[in-house]
Amino acid sequence: MRIESDIKLGFKDVMIRPKRSTLKSRAEVTLEREFSFMHTGKRWTGIPVIAANMDTVGTFEMATVLARHRLITAVHKHYNLPQWEYFMSRSGKDITNYIAISTGTGKADAEKLRILINNFPEIPFICIDVANGYSEHFVSFLKETRQQFPDKVIIAGNVVTGEMVEELLLSGADIVKVGIGPGSVCTTRVKTGVGYPQLSAIIECADAAHGLGGQIISDGGCRIPGDIAKAFGGGADFVMLGGMLAGHNESGGETTEHDGRKYKLFYGMSSETAMNKHTGGVAEYRASEGKTVEIPYKGDVEDTLKDILGSLRSTCTYVGAQRLKELTKRTTFIRVMEQQNEVFE
Repeated sequence: MRIESDIKLGFKDVMIRPKRSTLKSRAEVTLEREFSFMHTGKRWTGIPVIAANMDTVGTFEMATVLARHRLITAVHKHYNLPQWEYFMSRSGKDITNYIAISTGTGKADAEKLRILINNFPEIPFICIDVANGYSEHFVSFLKETRQQFPDKVIIAGNVVTGEMVEELLLSGADIVKVGIGPGSVCTTRVKTGVGYPQLSAIIECADAAHGLGGQIISDGGCRIPGDIAKAFGGGADFVMLGGMLAGHNESGGETTEHDGRKYKLFYGMSSETAMNKHTGGVAEYRASEGKTVEIPYKGDVEDTLKDILGSLRSTCTYVGAQRLKELTKRTTFIRVMEQQNEVFE
């Protein structure tokens, strides 16, 4: 047993200090970024915000809207081949550059991934997603996937430490997903005691990834638009959103109504709800590690996207970053005890 005593920070522990800016308007800020990926050499241009591969968020309907804004959707792994074929037949070619095919690490997952890639070779991203990215089995699956699909951009995770980021990059990942336990419907920290404050995880993992020429995704923990800005400020190349994109027309989840108000179901993919739906229940050897909640219906996701992207442009004007790429270099975090005046909360 050992104890690390240096301070680790989450989004709630800091704010971004403003800096002198020459920008006259938010309209001058460019949110698009261009990346070159370490294993494929492929280039991608777009706004580096990703809809999470949850069946209540990473839907075909969500992908259709986000692609119009050049944002990525990690489409959840529970769609079957006929559903994929129907969606792809009705979608324009422009959408494919903003889609990731999600997969687990089982034999059935590997076979389904092979079929999907063979049927839709134009999709550039594969997202290999497990709760615990520290297992040898996960690393082996990543290596096999890289060998099988050398031309694909592979996202792999989740981890929270620099040394594991390096291992995943060297094993075939182009982008590593960072975050254990910060999600709004994740109970891993409660059930296991395992986790890492998200901002510190981003800072440490980004440093490790960028040293090798890789990228990271901050996955989880963003409750408000300001948290997205903090994730980018801390060095994240991409930010993945779950709860912030849940509850919309384009989101999955059952719609309910109480006292004249609409709600949509939102749940973690390790929750009892998700396992009952997709795997026949919670296996005897494990526990549920996710919440199931009803969140107020939010309408079209288009309005939420405008708020998120407008807020991010505003952050850039406060620190003088004309491009999103410049935000990290222009960010100084200050530790705080409070974030906002909550008298009317």
